[in-house]
Amino acid sequence: MTHEPAYELVVSLRPLLRAEAAAEAPDCGAEAGDLEQAVWLRLLERLATDGPPPDPPGWLRRVVRAEARRARRTARRETALSGEPADTGRPGPEEVALAAARRRALRDAVRRLPGRCPRLIEALLSPRDPTYREIAGELGISQGSLGPERSRCLGCLRRLLTPEVAARRGRG
Repeated sequence: MTHEPAYELVVSLRPLLRAEAAAEAPDCGAEAGDLEQAVWLRLLERLATDGPPPDPPGWLRRVVRAEARRARRTARRETALSGEPADTGRPGPEEVALAAARRRALRDAVRRLPGRCPRLIEALLSPRDPTYREIAGELGISQGSLGPERSRCLGCLRRLLTPEVAARRGRG
């Protein structure tokens, strides 16, 4: 077979293949372009061994459907093999350990803060979630000065934690 008839066959089948692949792709979990490429490969293999099919449009439709079935089977197998374990909603042991280490580092840094800052930050981190009025009463300061004091303490805490965070990132 010369190259000219093969080229004409490809050109004549292109619109049909594009339409068939577009129709089958959504159902099989493959891209239409991937189906087209697989069919073109099968056609080239066929042309090299057996020559052109006797009914090119019928052959093309059968091959598109066969490639779509293959894609569906592959997708099912891949989903079964690569499925993620069920999310239990609970953190794994590594996440629990890392969170505990972060809490320890934070508590250690809070204890090293100057003046009233350790008590203020501990109150802000308290699980009972006190109001600003309650925190101001505990610390013996006015509620209006609590915001500026909190900002100053958080700035100090940030400066204390920055070297620790940078050192952890560097270890990588």
